[in-house]
Amino acid sequence: MAILFLTPSVNSAARWADGLRKEFEDEDIRINSGPEGDADVEFAVVWKPPPGRLAALPNLKVIFSIGAGVDHVFADPDLPKDVPIVRLINETLTTQMTEYVVMNVLWHHREMDDYAILAAAETWRHLHPPRTPDRRVGIMGLGVLGSAAGDALARFGFSLAAWTREPRDWPLGEVFSGPEGLAPFLGRTDILVCQLPLTPETTGILNARSFAALPQGAVLINAARGGHLVESDLLEALKTGRLKGATLDVFADEPLAPGHPFWSCPKVRVTPHIASLTYPDAAARTIARNIARFRAGEPLIGLVDSAREY
Repeated sequence: MAILFLTPSVNSAARWADGLRKEFEDEDIRINSGPEGDADVEFAVVWKPPPGRLAALPNLKVIFSIGAGVDHVFADPDLPKDVPIVRLINETLTTQMTEYVVMNVLWHHREMDDYAILAAAETWRHLHPPRTPDRRVGIMGLGVLGSAAGDALARFGFSLAAWTREPRDWPLGEVFSGPEGLAPFLGRTDILVCQLPLTPETTGILNARSFAALPQGAVLINAARGGHLVESDLLEALKTGRLKGATLDVFADEPLAPGHPFWSCPKVRVTPHIASLTYPDAAARTIARNIARFRAGEPLIGLVDSAREY
């Protein structure tokens, strides 16, 4: 049996190899090897695998994403249709994303951008944000990451709501669902947090129409995927004052290019896709447990619905 690690990021390859070898001491771990001689590869651990590369593995049993998102896997037009895909679910990823969302919701709730402007002008003035029960936070997506962020925000007493693909029960707030539920959800949301998977249905969902449905002066936090956001629509919404501000961790093209308007827009906080980082040692342990489950005939944790692409 062989495990193949596929990534265009040469810098991270060695760390991943070390992490995997610690978990699979007796297994053959390969990094970005050519298709010749890979007939014995049963498991592929991937991040943005080259198109067609997975289809060239005749005995491939499972594809493991090293991130919570799997849009990079489905971007392959030759992706094998009968091979299960598993997204990464582990405590480290979830904790980091929760930290990021809570930090930025609190930042915007307490109007820290305004205080930064006042401090730059050497102005001592108190602002008066609403109390947390009066601040309405809306979470798009109630998967593992969105649910964990909601749990943490609930401890502060925010008025919570969520938007999901299908109806579901959520004890922390009202759930809006489906296309018909999007506008009502946005209409009651002061701070919008995107935690959606990127699929054909959610691509470009953060657009002018969505921003127009938000209350005047709402704030956006996007820690999901850059493909969710129509960047020009956000810049226009910020320019007109429809939105007060935005925190963006993900972008259509990464790294964000020098000279991009987001760098210089005073209403945008940019972070370089660091909301939730994958640590090779922790991820390798998660993948090892899943491979053991597969060999034992047990259900895989994080199995993706290929029809929905998440």
